[in-house]
Amino acid sequence: QVQLVESGGGLVQAGGSLRLSCAASGRTFSSYAMGWFRQAPGKEREFVAAISWSGASTYYADSVKGRFTISRDNAKNTVYLQSNSLKPEDTAVYYCARRPRGGWSANQADYDYWGQGTQVTVSS
Repeated sequence: QVQLVESGGGLVQAGGSLRLSCAASGRTFSSYAMGWFRQAPGKEREFVAAISWSGASTYYADSVKGRFTISRDNAKNTVYLQSNSLKPEDTAVYYCARRPRGGWSANQADYDYWGQGTQVTVSS
């Protein structure tokens, strides 16, 4: 059983930054790709960013490209999402997820374990 626990969300003003963390249980974290998704009120959950098992390959949604950075520390079983230049439209619950393969994917159906989410609210 894999558990994913997100943290680091909060309330921030537009233009500010937050660093989200996702701590994973289990000894096989370093074998799998990880992703971040978000769901805003009244909207469907959408892809934000993903990273390969080694961290060598990353992929971003166009809406966050150049502002967000995904990274991972396999020694700490943790994946991060550094979010800069935040906008009110970034307000959402952010989820991390594990893909049971080494390469990243933007497709939610390719992920098998999900965290409970962390709220990010950006005020204007």
